[in-house]
Amino acid sequence: MLNQESLYPSINDNIELFMRIFPGDSTIKFRKFQHPLVKSFSGCLIHIEGMVSTETLSNHILRPILHFRTSEETRDIPFMELLMEGIIEVSELKLSGDLNEILNELLNGSTLLLLEGKEQALLIGTQGWQSRAVMEPGTEKSVIGPREGFTESLITNLSLIRRRVKSPDLKIEFMELGETTHTAVCLCYVESSVSPKILQELTKRLKRLKINALIDSGQLQEMIRDQTLTPFETVGNTERPDAVAGKILEGRIAVLVDGSPFVLTVPFLFIEYFQVSEDYYSNYFFGSFNRLMRFLGEFLAVSVPAIYVALVTYNQEMMPTALLLSIAAARNSVPLPTVAECFVMLLVFEILREAGTRIPTSIGQAVSIVGALVLGQAAVDARVVSAPMVIVVGITGITTLLNVKMKAASISTRFLLLSLSSFMGLYGYLFGIIGLVIHLMGLRSFGVPYMLTVGSIKETDIKDTLFRSPWWGTKLRTHRTQAERRIRKVTR
Repeated sequence: MLNQESLYPSINDNIELFMRIFPGDSTIKFRKFQHPLVKSFSGCLIHIEGMVSTETLSNHILRPILHFRTSEETRDIPFMELLMEGIIEVSELKLSGDLNEILNELLNGSTLLLLEGKEQALLIGTQGWQSRAVMEPGTEKSVIGPREGFTESLITNLSLIRRRVKSPDLKIEFMELGETTHTAVCLCYVESSVSPKILQELTKRLKRLKINALIDSGQLQEMIRDQTLTPFETVGNTERPDAVAGKILEGRIAVLVDGSPFVLTVPFLFIEYFQVSEDYYSNYFFGSFNRLMRFLGEFLAVSVPAIYVALVTYNQEMMPTALLLSIAAARNSVPLPTVAECFVMLLVFEILREAGTRIPTSIGQAVSIVGALVLGQAAVDARVVSAPMVIVVGITGITTLLNVKMKAASISTRFLLLSLSSFMGLYGYLFGIIGLVIHLMGLRSFGVPYMLTVGSIKETDIKDTLFRSPWWGTKLRTHRTQAERRIRKVTR
């Protein structure tokens, strides 16, 4: 990185060194000072504008240094030791002579203190940049339960987890990824519950990554997953601290990335798509009913277009005569075949959904509603599409919203089943479902079967799958993460 590895004894030479490292960067601030009584005590403070607390810099560093008065007891003590032991009123202090470490700390918001004649710098923790306040996450809203969500600050996110898991058993490991960005990544887990094999495998995958820049946890989510050729996620993500706390208490590992409000959790199982935090805070009857609705919604989201096309095109004998005649009358004068009509309408719906997501919030909802209503009604009146197809696409779009995290998998599966149904009718749909089940059964998340507990008849495995069992009936942790200790202290 640099031709040299240490600082110069002269302050002026060091200032020129930093100016060469950051040429033309006006955010690098230099504050030279001279003690008013002791002429040998001269130095320089270096920091990056906007990344430090100016109050800490002025009131707890510079002012104590300039107001310091020597005495008989302190006359023979080196000034650097006096600074560290009693003058500077900041808790984070570190002495270093490694230039690469010094630059890394400077870029992370620390202030450098250089003294004349010293080849070492005092690294002072003065981080004070602006960050977003803790608020309810926009992607995982909840009627009942905590309203706190993760932010882009790694330290804030760790504090949100520590407030919920107040135990020395909670372990936190730091590492840096990104050859240019040097992004801080943190592993968070409960030592007595985590599987050592999964922890070792995760650490190995992270350390062998060779990436130039790491900006968001979504990059890690794609790079550390077990299988790449699948639309289903094998690494979970969430913005809710309560969800992360519940998962690590069950033996999972949380991966936090500085600058990202989304926290990754591994291993991730298929059943977790249908579990939300609110299920565990409301009555278990209501929570179980909502979970059943999500299962039903996902089935309808991927199956309704394929089944409709199969019945209308190939398997008309399986439909009631009255319904078949009604659909035939509605399709009268529609120029497009049923398959093409379905593909076009689904693509138009996805375009409206994406447009409603990307445009400003103030007009996004209006565009989505007006676009769906006006275009749908106009298309039916113009005989471009049939009214039953609008109903099919509407049901498909609404049920997709029940499981927002499965959006990518739902869209991919829906078009796959629709394509198979357009060639072979219901047989194609059934072949697609069988292939989908085989594919899911073959997935792994850090060695854990993706469909673990699905189809199991063990009482401990089915208490938190299709239904949510009451708290007084949940005593044991399932074998989801191969945790050594199965007694469940706290759950989500």
